[in-house]
Amino acid sequence: MNLESIQIDSQVFIKPEYLIHPFISGNKYRKLKYNIEAAKSQKKSTLLTFGGAYSNHIAAVAYAGKIKGLQTIGIIRGEELESKVATNPTLKLAQSCGMQLKFISREDYRNKAKPVFLEGLKSEFDDFYLLPEGGTNSLAVKGCEEILTEKDAQFDFICCSVGTGGTISGLINASKKHQKVLGFPALKGDFLKQDVRKFAKQDNWELIDDYHFGGYGKIKPELITFINNFKADYKIPLDPIYTGKMMYGIFDLLRKGFFPNDSKLLAIHTGGLQGIEGMNLKLKQKGWPIIE
Repeated sequence: MNLESIQIDSQVFIKPEYLIHPFISGNKYRKLKYNIEAAKSQKKSTLLTFGGAYSNHIAAVAYAGKIKGLQTIGIIRGEELESKVATNPTLKLAQSCGMQLKFISREDYRNKAKPVFLEGLKSEFDDFYLLPEGGTNSLAVKGCEEILTEKDAQFDFICCSVGTGGTISGLINASKKHQKVLGFPALKGDFLKQDVRKFAKQDNWELIDDYHFGGYGKIKPELITFINNFKADYKIPLDPIYTGKMMYGIFDLLRKGFFPNDSKLLAIHTGGLQGIEGMNLKLKQKGWPIIE
């Protein structure tokens, strides 16, 4: 599925991947495409994966399982969330799609990739197809390589938000030699560079670490204002975890003269809009303005 880019500025265009599907949108659709094919070819009837309270990945896997005829299991970070499913829009959606939710402590969650922990899951749930947190693996990267088309060769910079590194790796692999791929991490930490290097086949990329707003899931009032103004100006919604931070960073860098005046930028809108409802619940608790 290929979508035409939308021009929003003399230099900036947006690839609206969020329009692919309301729940399996953007990079989640791309990441799941070949993994679901692999699960079916291996005769697996169940997908098992991991995520937090408002995880786009959990929502996407649950919905994809529902429409593809696969059972789904979500290992959720935070035991306290078990009693809050009814008031959590993401987990409520996942459960309504038939996903079985297992809530574990944050300490246990940190061990989710360890063989001993995975063996325990196999004993409990029998056979399943394992999807890592965020969905990033070689098949996910393969799917994300399909985001760019030949028409996108006109752009000098390809920009995307970064969570687990899968999407930017696919973009790097599909980019042309003359293009620079810029990643805007949604969380703090140099480990992301290592994650990208596992899959990226070119070195025409850079991570811009100045726009995570304090870390994963952290936001500030100025980001909310930017997101609301952006939607009012361009009729394009942004999520506060990923795309909002990326677009804030792009516009700030434009003001600072980071990009040459004659360059053209393509920003990949990776979706994540289902998380807005959950974020607004937290914003109301703080007494902050909500995302409109």
